[in-house]
Amino acid sequence: MKTVYLAIGSNLGNRRQNVLGAAAVMQKTKGINIKKMSKLYETEPWGYKDQPKFINAAVLAETVLAPTQLFLILKGIEKKLGRKPQKIKWGPRKIDIDILLYGDKAVETNRLRIPHPEMHRRLFVLKPLAEIAPGVTHPVLKKTIKELLKKLEPRINTGQHRCNSRL
Repeated sequence: MKTVYLAIGSNLGNRRQNVLGAAAVMQKTKGINIKKMSKLYETEPWGYKDQPKFINAAVLAETVLAPTQLFLILKGIEKKLGRKPQKIKWGPRKIDIDILLYGDKAVETNRLRIPHPEMHRRLFVLKPLAEIAPGVTHPVLKKTIKELLKKLEPRINTGQHRCNSRL
């Protein structure tokens, strides 16, 4: 079993239900066992700003699936839950599930990069992840999630990058 950390987000439809529904589907999926989930956070959009706010959460899970298998299953869950192909990079979406960390592995293929290449720059990822895994070390940057969050927070313009707990 490998420990994995996932990010779930939604900014279309019933955002809260989309995130919780994705976690429920993952929990019912063979090879994925959710151990812990952060609170839900309402966050400002990142990248493309002209869109609704997101609801985001982080999940700690165990899996027997290889990274590529897990990725394909998560993409299948997104499609099953109504995710449509993106017209705008970082645009609105009903559901988004990303693999943040897969044990202490670094993986790079044409379609998959682990650790997630932008996670250390994103408050909406680090804040919920720090809630459930503050002491976990980023395998490439060699800093804990808590350290990455602490380094990021002073540089955030709070008017543009709020990350408010919803639960």
